[in-house]
Amino acid sequence: MSNAPARLVAEPIPPEPAPAQGKRLAWLDALRGFAALCVVFDHMGTMVLQRVHNGVFQVIDTGQYGVFVFFLVSGYIIPASLERKGSVRGFWVSRGFRLYPLYILGIAVSLLAWKTGFGPIRGANTQPKTWVYSLPFMMSNMLDGANVPNVIWTLSFEMVFYLLLSALFTFRVHRHSAGYALTAVIGAVALGGILPLEGLTHAFGSRRVAIAADVLLFTGLALAVSGRRVPRMAGAALGGVTGLTLLLVNTAYPFNWSGLTILALMFTGTMLYRAERGEFSRAAAVVVAVVVFALAITAGVWHSMMWHMSAVGQRQFDLQWISCLVLAGATFGAGMLLRHRTVPRMLAWLGLVSYSVYLLHPIVLNAYRSIPVLHRPHPFAVQAGLAAGILAVVLACAALSYYLVEAPMQRVGHRFARRLQTRFGPDAITDDLPVPDAPAVATGDPLLTGTQGLPDPAHTRPAHEAR
Repeated sequence: MSNAPARLVAEPIPPEPAPAQGKRLAWLDALRGFAALCVVFDHMGTMVLQRVHNGVFQVIDTGQYGVFVFFLVSGYIIPASLERKGSVRGFWVSRGFRLYPLYILGIAVSLLAWKTGFGPIRGANTQPKTWVYSLPFMMSNMLDGANVPNVIWTLSFEMVFYLLLSALFTFRVHRHSAGYALTAVIGAVALGGILPLEGLTHAFGSRRVAIAADVLLFTGLALAVSGRRVPRMAGAALGGVTGLTLLLVNTAYPFNWSGLTILALMFTGTMLYRAERGEFSRAAAVVVAVVVFALAITAGVWHSMMWHMSAVGQRQFDLQWISCLVLAGATFGAGMLLRHRTVPRMLAWLGLVSYSVYLLHPIVLNAYRSIPVLHRPHPFAVQAGLAAGILAVVLACAALSYYLVEAPMQRVGHRFARRLQTRFGPDAITDDLPVPDAPAVATGDPLLTGTQGLPDPAHTRPAHEAR
């Protein structure tokens, strides 16, 4: 992976024509849309279609599988967005307007549902002041563990990935993706059994840790987007170290080794992006990917033995963990192999609204739970009808939130970024970084975490808007 210095022009390279762009990236939308449906099925299946869900769950946890696919997609596309922009400031402005409007909406609707008796908020009401401190940087899963709505735990890992990318980009060591993926997964194997869950919180108290993290992250980001070289590097380092520390020793959910495993998957996605661009050997990328997935499987199977589960429980956990990783890798690989094929419009549209589907579906399901009459024993045909109705409501809410909140705020973000560039000029870092030989790339990421899919309309808007 070359890191030879070269001068970077101030303005980003214009994208390829929109039709080519859409054709190249529709496979990512397809993966995000499919992953979002897998997460919805996992959460919905505990209420309707229980027999089907229980049968599937014996083999694979579809929610975890969907989240793994999301993280691979995020790792593939987010570094491309940062490198193409050539600007840490522009990257964070884009991320902010892309993620926070729906994030705030999801929290607000969750609180409203709780107040009106249509859903729980799972812990935030027990320590509301501490919970509020965890919200500014989407770090609830690493500061107090109260995730509202519950799926936003994945956004904490996304945020750490962004912080690390900003630091690596600022120090011009961002292209060694294979090494970072291997380092993370080796760490998961070596340290996954001893890393503490909420270690800092237990040692110093959740409120103190949350306030300290907010201060450090705000200071780091403020310096990282500044125009001066030394403060920019100091800020990027501070943000990256703070995020990585929280991931390693203060994650609340799900497992001790989850943070490093997720980072390994995301950097594997980045490595595959570099291999496709010719920056890294494709054969070597395949070998590294296989090693990463093999070690990730080893980490989960080995460290879960410390829980001293029954033989039956251990076998089921191992089967689920292995199947989720193997199938997530196979799904992403199949997407890459078929990336030049035509993608059904409905699946591409699901990718467009997948962030909304991911963030809002728990609220719809909580409302369903609050209506007792719907939970009587029903024959399979009725359950299938209820499932279809729930999915229809989720998709309708997702469409409304995308077209009324997400898309308009992204347009505001684009205008705001242009004003910042006009007012302050491009980041100084653009004067000493090489320009990527930019293909058409998207600027979205999944969430999925959980996913969470976090698409950006830059590659999914109609052709007449994509410019």
